Amino acid sequence: MKLFSLTALALALALTTPLTHAAAPASSAAVAWLPAAADADIERAFAQARAEKKPVLLYWGAKWCPPCNQLKATLFNRQDFIELTQAVVAVHVDGDNPGAQKLGTRFKVRGYPTVILFKADGSEITRLPGEADAPQVIRVLQLGLSGGRSAKAVLADAKAGKTLSANEWRMLGFYSWEGDEQQLVPANERPGLLAQLAVASKGVDEETTTRLWLKALAASDEGKGVKPDAALQALTRKVLAEPALARTHMDVLTNGANDIVKVLSAAGSPERASLLQAFEGALKRLEVDMTLSRADRLGALLARVQLGRVEQPKDALSPTLSPALLKEVSEHVARADREIRDGYERQAVITSAAYVLGQAGLWKESDELLKSNLAKSHSPYYLMSQLGGNARKQGRKDEALRWYEEAFNKSEGPATRLQWGSGYFNALVDLAPQDQARIEKTAAQLFSEASKDKGAFYERSARSLQRVGTKLADWNKDGQHEAVLARLKTQLNGICAKVETADQQRATCEGLIKAPAKKS
Repeated sequence: MKLFSLTALALALALTTPLTHAAAPASSAAVAWLPAAADADIERAFAQARAEKKPVLLYWGAKWCPPCNQLKATLFNRQDFIELTQAVVAVHVDGDNPGAQKLGTRFKVRGYPTVILFKADGSEITRLPGEADAPQVIRVLQLGLSGGRSAKAVLADAKAGKTLSANEWRMLGFYSWEGDEQQLVPANERPGLLAQLAVASKGVDEETTTRLWLKALAASDEGKGVKPDAALQALTRKVLAEPALARTHMDVLTNGANDIVKVLSAAGSPERASLLQAFEGALKRLEVDMTLSRADRLGALLARVQLGRVEQPKDALSPTLSPALLKEVSEHVARADREIRDGYERQAVITSAAYVLGQAGLWKESDELLKSNLAKSHSPYYLMSQLGGNARKQGRKDEALRWYEEAFNKSEGPATRLQWGSGYFNALVDLAPQDQARIEKTAAQLFSEASKDKGAFYERSARSLQRVGTKLADWNKDGQHEAVLARLKTQLNGICAKVETADQQRATCEGLIKAPAKKS
């Protein structure tokens, strides 16, 4: 019996139904997520999947993460998504649960959120594109459920020149390339692969071919990757000019606008001016498209702001933007702040809105927005970090450190605390390198917290600690703080001795601080 025999027919019928973008009504029901915090939890979930002949849908996220909150506000509460999850065993891994970071290593996931569909035998089918809007994500899930073939197998056939169905091409077109974590392709090879797939898909599914070309352009880096030509310029202009096409590829256009413009046109050229004008028209339509979520409409506005800065220095604090655009930014953000009622949506949108205001040079408004939302946020430490970032960019060092420290103090969960603590520590070394006592105390506190967390030397937590170690080495590059490093190394040696050797955990711990060189 095939793995998907119980659901394939219904899902195949669903795939032949035209995709609409109107929001599905929210359901009073909810996805029946199975919480997983250790390998044993995962094994039980896969055992259940095998017994029920269902695939497994794994969601890896964190409470504070704005894109995770966006999924909760726009996808996980949709009736059609909830109904689809009845055909899977849905597993939720909260990155702050004990053992979660070890699971992150097991499944090769790093960024929050990551959503992966597995067969019941544990092999990966595909990764869902969290950046796409909810109906498109649902369609990708339907593709994975109905076909059963893995994206890896489909990609291998595509590279070998074998014939793929339109649905298989769509699986590749809407695969989460940004969240691939080099499972299918090394990051530096992604633009070339996407271009190769775009060429190979021509004549099978026009939507997929267009998307693959746009993704290839967005993944390129100002000439490093896909080389522009007249055909790609024409394709991009066609997408921008036709509202339906721009809507279909909204996520690529808004997230990749700057990169696409830089790849397709030279700075200061008539071609760039014309392309910027075409993008402006398409993005303005997306910004007012009520079939999009607030976060996606705000993303279109952010792209407009970033394109307005494209010819200016990247670090410009007060970019030259049109008064009309600045007014629109202020009004758009104020309206969102006023109208949002859902806590998940607020965490996703307000944090992005504060960033948009900063990109527009409206720093006072950005600060005010964040401060007024601290009491409304279920993860205010995220907003505090943004306030620290705002202050730092404007040269207010003491204020920046106060916000970073408060964010660390208010952060919750072992992985989150190590991440926020390393952020505070890095800022402390950069902004107050002379404060030796504070620097040593903070590093010692982070190592102490790591000693109480069995997942501290896996994935995100390990990288947080490694950033601390790297920063300490940089701080002591002239050897002026060797006594501090020696004391911290002694503390760390005691911790590492108790860390398990499995999965290179102890080696990771021991490599955080190199022993100070002995003076001759």
